Amino acid sequence: IIHPSARSKDRMSDTVISSPGGWYDAGDYNKYIVNAGITMGTLLSAYEDFSYYFDTLNVNIPESGNALPDLLDEILYNLRWMLTMQDNQDGGVYHKCTNAAFDGTVMPGITILPRYAVQKSTTATLDFAAVMAQSSRILKKFDKQLPGLADSCLVAAKKAWSWSLKNPGMLYNQDSMNLHHQPKITTGAYGDRSADDEWFWAAAELFYTSGDGEFEQKMKSGLETAYSLPSWAKVHLLGVYTLLRLEKNTAVLAAVKTKLISLSDQYLLTMPTNAFGTVMGGRKSDFNWGSNSNAANQGILMINAWKLTGDIKYANAALANLDYLCGRNATGYHFVTGFGERSPKHPHHRPSEADGIEDPVPGLLAGGPNPGMQDKCNYIFKEPETAYVDDYCSYASNEIAINWNAPLVYLANAIEAIQFKTGYSKIPTKKK
Repeated sequence: IIHPSARSKDRMSDTVISSPGGWYDAGDYNKYIVNAGITMGTLLSAYEDFSYYFDTLNVNIPESGNALPDLLDEILYNLRWMLTMQDNQDGGVYHKCTNAAFDGTVMPGITILPRYAVQKSTTATLDFAAVMAQSSRILKKFDKQLPGLADSCLVAAKKAWSWSLKNPGMLYNQDSMNLHHQPKITTGAYGDRSADDEWFWAAAELFYTSGDGEFEQKMKSGLETAYSLPSWAKVHLLGVYTLLRLEKNTAVLAAVKTKLISLSDQYLLTMPTNAFGTVMGGRKSDFNWGSNSNAANQGILMINAWKLTGDIKYANAALANLDYLCGRNATGYHFVTGFGERSPKHPHHRPSEADGIEDPVPGLLAGGPNPGMQDKCNYIFKEPETAYVDDYCSYASNEIAINWNAPLVYLANAIEAIQFKTGYSKIPTKKK
């Protein structure tokens, strides 16, 4: 249902649109373009960086064995949903598809409350543009299997860019929106104070897909921005990774490479004195809401530094952070459900809690230690590196989210993909 905040000349309030598919965002049943943006960008980057590995990877999903790599099959499930969130009349993208309030602890088939397409926003629209442009570039080689989809994605990306140029300051402010529109929306806001990083990422993806100079100019205007780890609100580095992957200008490439290596080296400084020998935990700020995604994104940074230099110290740092997620940490938890001797049994994840099965859905990365403890649950340990509790009530440390699982997918598979090049494994010899 079109929420009053999203009404337009062609789609008035209470207009019903179809928006099936897509991934539930976290422990809830809502779908958010902003968080889908970084998630898709991370997974698409994993494919671009290691297509030789993913092209033959079989992960036993229903689509396995068809003419597409399994990773792209999974990406398509969310990509097709994202396309439904664009208003084809003006190119703007709705910020999210959501209930007015969070569902209770029930299975998804029980949820019958109305779902709303909520206000278009500049950040959501630019994230959408970036994802569609990157998808177009990747899917072009699969035109036979997916006729016309790559072209449709690029058209959608350009329409989103045009809308953003006309609406550069349409930032999502849920509290302000709720003062003027009913019903009030109280689900995840994903509001942002600046769209500068989204402009850069979208421009980079559009330029390297289309070659249009308009996008190159906008991208280059953002090259001086300080680098920081990606998060849903900071996607600048996703554009940097794309530039490093595809830029032909050696001077531009050298300058960006220098900045990325400098950032990587800053993270390496504390590794020798860290009790667990990992990059993760080298600074107190590593531990916040979704801290495990910091560990995974640090690992991705190190993988990119290794790709640029070939220096094994960066690959070793990436591997160490994967070890952190798999139990080499102060809590002793393997933070991925269903793995290791001690892993989360009660993640803040409605299907895992409501399905009547003792064990949770496997393969989900818990948020990790968070000294903010915003959920007010009973934390036995409260130091930054141990502020974690395996309890369904703990949405602050034990929820799952697509933008946390995505960098885990990248990191774990990258280590597999480079195992022979790094010498971690020996290439099997064929028996005579």
